[in-house]
Amino acid sequence: MSRILNLLLLLFYFINHIESSTVGNILIHVTGQNGGNASMQCKIGARDIFNVILYRQADPILKCENAKCESENGRVFKTGSCDITIKDLRLNDAGKYILRVRYTDDHRELKYHLQIHDEISVKTGEQLKMDVLLINADKVERNSSGEWTEVWTRGHGVSSDRLTDRDETLTIKEFTVSDTGTYRVLDSDNETLITVTVTESGTGSVGEQQGDTEHMYWFWRVGLPVILLVLVGVIVFVVIKKRQRLNRGYSQGRQSPEEPEGL
Repeated sequence: MSRILNLLLLLFYFINHIESSTVGNILIHVTGQNGGNASMQCKIGARDIFNVILYRQADPILKCENAKCESENGRVFKTGSCDITIKDLRLNDAGKYILRVRYTDDHRELKYHLQIHDEISVKTGEQLKMDVLLINADKVERNSSGEWTEVWTRGHGVSSDRLTDRDETLTIKEFTVSDTGTYRVLDSDNETLITVTVTESGTGSVGEQQGDTEHMYWFWRVGLPVILLVLVGVIVFVVIKKRQRLNRGYSQGRQSPEEPEGL
């Protein structure tokens, strides 16, 4: 009886070890919208959890030893037994995470890959700026007519004189309709970090918009008061002239009280 019990315990430990190793090697993909929320579900049965730690690039960004906990900035917090939520997503949140869940006599490790989507609308002639050149970005591609073409690669830079890369920002100097489409940022493992859908919202430029604003400012602060002053002057002039004509007519052809029609 004891041998059977030992075999069962050994089998249980072996199955649990295989399950733990399998879970740790699987990369769980999570997607979210820029400015929205993303949830990393642990999908581990209820057990006596000792602590939960979330790592980003080998640095712990969340440590939980209580039922409820959150990061210092309040954007990352634990829900349920070991699920993790990141709110107010930013583009630089994209990348790989490791979640370590420790029990009193065991532990699990789960790996996540967070992909973030964003949308940008740009007018023709304006600059298009995309803050997508993350530290873990390896290349940027654009989908044109169903084909992906490289527009930036780490170590080689941009593929066109119309593009510049500086301070983690990829910039198109003068946006045209041909620049519309979907841009994706890939890491060194060819995993997608960020996708940006770029659309065209009309024509115009920043200079034209500033010129229109200056014209409106000049009209309301200078033009309109001058116009009103001229109108008042014209009205006063007409009233004075009409008054003078009436006075001259009255002095030249004064009528008696019996004939008031002239008045």
